[in-house]
Amino acid sequence: MKKSAGREALDRVRTMRQAPTEAERLMWGALRSRRLDGLKFRRQVWIGAYIADFVCIEARLIVELDGSQHVEADDYDRRRDTQMASLGYRTLRFWNNDVTGNLVGVLDAIRVGCAERLPSPSHRLPAAGPSLSLAGEGI
Repeated sequence: MKKSAGREALDRVRTMRQAPTEAERLMWGALRSRRLDGLKFRRQVWIGAYIADFVCIEARLIVELDGSQHVEADDYDRRRDTQMASLGYRTLRFWNNDVTGNLVGVLDAIRVGCAERLPSPSHRLPAAGPSLSLAGEGI
């Protein structure tokens, strides 16, 4: 029996999560659990017809780590980035050796990329929780 396309995609994502490259392992260690400026990142996320290595939904930012197989994949990467842009995402690409050799610099670039895409703090929705408003307090 042939697997459905959705099932194949899910299996592929699971495999990619279970066998990350060294660069992906380092990057995920730095991004997971809101470790980068409190931003929520997810890994190996299906968006459109592609699987994004890392994505911050709030900033609509995709982070792709490219190994040597991408040296000859310019057209593929360009089509992929164009589709992601049509869905409202910006893609930042880094070589694996940049991540392993200069993780701090890569994280700084991601930080800047997210800051450019997020609304200013004064325009963000307030966090859930009790109101600190003085209205109705007799003041």
